[in-house]
This record gives sequence, C-alpha cells and structure tokens, in this order.
Amino acid sequence: MGGPRGRLISASDRQTAIMLIKETVDSGAREAAACKELGITQRTLQRWRSKLSPIEDQRKHAKRPAPINKLSIEERQAIIETANRAEFKSLPPSQIVPRLADRGIYLASESTFYRVLKENSMQHHRGRAKSPCSRPISTHYATGPNQVWMWDITWLPGPAKGIYFYLYLILDLFSRKIIAWEIWTEESSQNASILVRRATAEVI
Repeated sequence: MGGPRGRLISASDRQTAIMLIKETVDSGAREAAACKELGITQRTLQRWRSKLSPIEDQRKHAKRPAPINKLSIEERQAIIETANRAEFKSLPPSQIVPRLADRGIYLASESTFYRVLKENSMQHHRGRAKSPCSRPISTHYATGPNQVWMWDITWLPGPAKGIYFYLYLILDLFSRKIIAWEIWTEESSQNASILVRRATAEVI
C-alpha cells in the first residue's frame, strides 16, 4: 500500500487497511509494526479513522457472522468426515489441523473447522468413549525469535454485502512480529502454501 507521498488511495483500500491493522493488533501485533508493513504511518491511520463517517462505522456488515455458503457441500462434508475419523474424533480442531498439515493435507483453517462443527452441533466430544477429563491446554514456548510461528486465516468484510476477503497472517510467537501476510479472495491450501514458502524464504 505504500508508495509515493501524496498518492491517492481509494476509500475502499483505506477501509481494508484499517480492518487489516485491527485484525493484526487483535492478534497481538503492535500497531506501529502493522502500519509499517502496509507502508503508512500511525498518523495517517488515525486520519483515515477520523474521516470514516458514523454511518459506515456502524454498518451491519462490519460484524456480520461469516455466511454458511462460503464452503461447498463437498468441502463441508470433508471437514465433518475428517473430524469423525477414529484418530480425530476425540481431538479439537486446534490439534486436527496441525496433524493434517504435517501430512501435507489442508482442508480448512482452524477457525473454519470450529465453525462447521459448531453449526452441526459437533464442537464437543465426538467419540463413543467417555469424554476425556480436563487437562491443562498444551502450550508452545519460545525463548527467541523464529522458533515458533503462529498462523491463521481471518475473514475480512469486503466493499459490499456478501463479499469477503481472507487475511492469511503469520506471527512470530516470541516477538509478535508479523512474519508475512497476504489477502486473497478465496481460502485454499495453495494460498497457505505460497505464504509459508514466502515467509520461510525471507527469514532464511
């Protein structure tokens, strides 16, 4: 988004930038770092925010839940069947998605897994065995940068009703630095693979 000083930036691009920065800050990144990644200053961001009309800020689609029909029937069924496999039916999406990724398989993001399972009342224990007892949530630790990366895909509202963008974001657990990000118009394993390869190449 950065460019020559004084370059005209459309209102829709400004709104997309504001939403992108908000998502990254909510994920733990610093606002200054997010602005730098987009090639703008914090002062510019504040000016863009102040120029948004109250009507636009309060539009219903700003917080509208993700539409159900974004995934095809086949894709939704694949998520449900995978979650009900013997090896996965007692695991949450936070463990299913990484295990699939280790095998080079991508069906959907962790948040999409949760959403599909919730819509089918399958977000809790799915196995026939007794529900597992409560245990501390497993946590990854990092003592320095580039030891552990976190990534996810977030829905961003588009310029019109029913139009959404997908924010692919990779963060460093230790420094909270944005390692790489990209916005696509669809969710796919190819896009995720491109971003991971790009991030790895830039760090190495």
